Amino acid sequence: MLLFLRKLAACVAVCSAGLVFSFAQDAPKKRAITLEDVGKLERVGGAALSPDGEWLLYSVSKTDFKEDKNESHLWMVKWDGSERIQLTYGKEGAGNAKFSADGKYISFLSSRPGPTATSAKGSQVWVMDRRGGEPQQLTDVKSVDGKDMEISGYVWAPDGKKLLLTLHPKSEPDAEEGKPAKPQPIVVDRYHFKEDVEGYIHNDQWDALYLWDLTTKKAEKLTTDKNVNEEGAVFSPDGQWIAYVSNHDADPDRSTNTDVFVVAPKAGSAAKKLTDWKGPDGGRIAWSPDSKSIAFQEGAELKLLEYSQSKPAVVTLDGKVSYPATKLDRAVSAPRWAADGTLSYLVNDDRYEYPAQVELDGPGTKKLLDVKGVVTGWETAGGHTVVSYTDDATPTELYAFENGALRKLTHNNEALMAELNLVPTEDIEFKASDGNDAHGLITKPADWKAGTAVPMILFIHGGPNGQDAHSFDFQRQWLATKGYAELNVNYRGSSGRGQAYSAAISADWGNKEVLDIKAGVDKAIALGVADPKKMCVTGWSYGGILTDYMIASDTRFQCAISGAGTAFALSFYGVDQYILQYDNEIGKPWENLKLYEKISYPFLEAGKRIHTPTMFMGGTSDMNVPLLGGEQMYQTLKSLGVPTELVVYPGQFHGFTKPSFIKDRYERWLGWWDKYLQPDKASAADRKK
Repeated sequence: MLLFLRKLAACVAVCSAGLVFSFAQDAPKKRAITLEDVGKLERVGGAALSPDGEWLLYSVSKTDFKEDKNESHLWMVKWDGSERIQLTYGKEGAGNAKFSADGKYISFLSSRPGPTATSAKGSQVWVMDRRGGEPQQLTDVKSVDGKDMEISGYVWAPDGKKLLLTLHPKSEPDAEEGKPAKPQPIVVDRYHFKEDVEGYIHNDQWDALYLWDLTTKKAEKLTTDKNVNEEGAVFSPDGQWIAYVSNHDADPDRSTNTDVFVVAPKAGSAAKKLTDWKGPDGGRIAWSPDSKSIAFQEGAELKLLEYSQSKPAVVTLDGKVSYPATKLDRAVSAPRWAADGTLSYLVNDDRYEYPAQVELDGPGTKKLLDVKGVVTGWETAGGHTVVSYTDDATPTELYAFENGALRKLTHNNEALMAELNLVPTEDIEFKASDGNDAHGLITKPADWKAGTAVPMILFIHGGPNGQDAHSFDFQRQWLATKGYAELNVNYRGSSGRGQAYSAAISADWGNKEVLDIKAGVDKAIALGVADPKKMCVTGWSYGGILTDYMIASDTRFQCAISGAGTAFALSFYGVDQYILQYDNEIGKPWENLKLYEKISYPFLEAGKRIHTPTMFMGGTSDMNVPLLGGEQMYQTLKSLGVPTELVVYPGQFHGFTKPSFIKDRYERWLGWWDKYLQPDKASAADRKK
C-alpha cells in the first residue's frame, strides 16, 4: 500500500509538471519589434466630443508601405465604450472632424473629389449624418476676392447656420483637366519669405477668416483687416463674439507680437485688440463659460523667440489682462474652463506632461492627473473630458478623464503591444562640468544584464525648445532589439525645466548643450550601460546641429549621423526660415561677425577637431534646415579624408512624409551604427544581402 501511494504521488508530480509545461507552451510568446510594425501602429488623435458628451469622434492614421502613403479615417465611440463605429473609408483621407452645433452631423476636411466636374478641388468641408450614410460636400470654395483659396481650418457657429473658415491662398494654380499646372514666376518682397512645406511666401499669402453661409453658399471676409494672419478662431459660447490671434504690427513678418482680438460674427466687422504685450499672445485660446473672459498663453520677448516658455494668461472683453499661477515656471498649453469657472492647462514638466488647475488670483497650481507619461491633448463637452495619453509602453490612445483617473476609450494598438517584448525607459540625472543639473532618459537592450556594457546610441532631440519624455517611442524599442542602449539628454535649451533653463543657450550655441550631453554620456558609462568604445551620436534638426557640435568637441564617438543640420551659421542667413532668430538673437552678420564665427566652430575648425566617420542626411525641399548644411559638412569631411556619406531624399520637407523614405532612413541609420559599433552584425547583414 505504501509503495502504491509513493507511485501515485510520483505520478501526480509528473502529471502536474506536465500540465504546467503545457500551459507555458500555450502562453503567447513575445516577439521583438520590427520595422514592419511601423505599418501596423495606428496613430489615434483628433478627438472631438459631441455637444452632449455622449460620443467621441476621432481619427485613426496608418502607414501603408505598399501604396507608400499615409491614410487617415474617422471613427466614433460611445462614451461608455459600448459601441465603436468606423465612419469613413477609401483611399482619400479625412481629418479635422467636428460635430455640428446640434450634434446631429459630423463634418470633416477632405480632398476627395467633389460630386461634379466643376466642384472645387483641394481640401473642402464635408458633412454626414451622425447615424451614418454617405458624406456630402458642404463647402465649394474655389476663389475669393480674385484669389485661388483653400480651406486650412473651420469651426461651426453656435447656431449651426454658418461656418467660420480659415482660408489660405494657394501657392500654385489648379491644373486644368488633363493638363499639368503651368508654373509661374514667384515674386516676393516680404522680410520672412520662405517657410518649410509652404515654400516661397507670396506677397499676398496671408491666412484670413471668412464666414460661409450654409444657405447662400458664399464666403465673405469676416474682418476689414488686410495683410495679416488671422489664426485660432473660436466662437464665444453665447455666439456674440469670435476671438482669434493676429499680429497687427506695421510689418508682421518682423516680430512675434501676436495679440488676442475679438470681432462680431458679421462680415466686414472691425476687430478689437484686447492684449498689448510686445511678444506672442495667443496659442490655443479658450472662452470662459460666461463668454466674458478668454484664456490664452503669453510667450517671451522676441530675442527669446526659439526659447519662449508660454505662461497662463486671461483677458476680459474690456481688455483687462491677469496672470494665473504666477509662480508656475513651466510651459503651458491647451487652456480649458470647467463649468464652475475654474481654469486648467496642460503643463510641460520635466519628462512628463499633465493637466493642472491654475489659481486665477494666486500663485499656485493643482495637478489634476498624476501620470507616468504624457498627456498630448484634451477636449471637454457635455460635462465630459477626454484626454490623449501615451507612455513608454503605450502609443497614444484616448481616455475618459473621470474622478482624477483615466478610463480607456480606444484600444487601437492593444493587440499589437501584447505581441511585443517592450523594455522600460528609465530616468537618468547627472551634473555637467559647470555644475548644471541635467536630466535625461536611458533605454537598455531587451537582454541587458547588469554590469555588461553595450553599444550605445546618443540620440539628441531637436527644437531645441522641446524635451525627451516618457512617451511611446518606436525607435527606443527597436534599438533595444538590436542590442543597443539609447541615451536621450534634455540639455540646456530644452523645455520642461523653466524659462531660464530654456534660454540658457541663447546666442551661445554649441557650448552649454555640449557640456550637458557630455555629462550624460559620462553617466551612462559610469552606470555600466554604455561601452565607451562603442558609441555613436545621432540627431535631427537641432539634434543634427548638436551632432556636428559633439563630433567637434568629443572624440569618444566611433560614428555619427547628422540629419537636417548645419555647422556654418553664417551661410544660413537668408537661406532658412529663421530670419527673425538671426536678427534678434545673434544679430546681423555684418554687425556681429565674431559671434557667427564662434558658433560655427564645427565647420571653421573641422580640420583640427573632426575625425569621426559621419553620415549626413536631408530632404531636398527642406526650408527649415536646408540640405545645404549637410552638403557643406559632407564636402568638408570628404576633403579632410574622414569617412563620410551624404543621403539625399528627393521632395522631402523637414519632417518626412513618404513611408518608404522613413523606412529607408531607419535602415540606413542601423547600417551605419552596425558598421562602426557592431561590425560582425553588419558583415552578416551584407552577406545575407
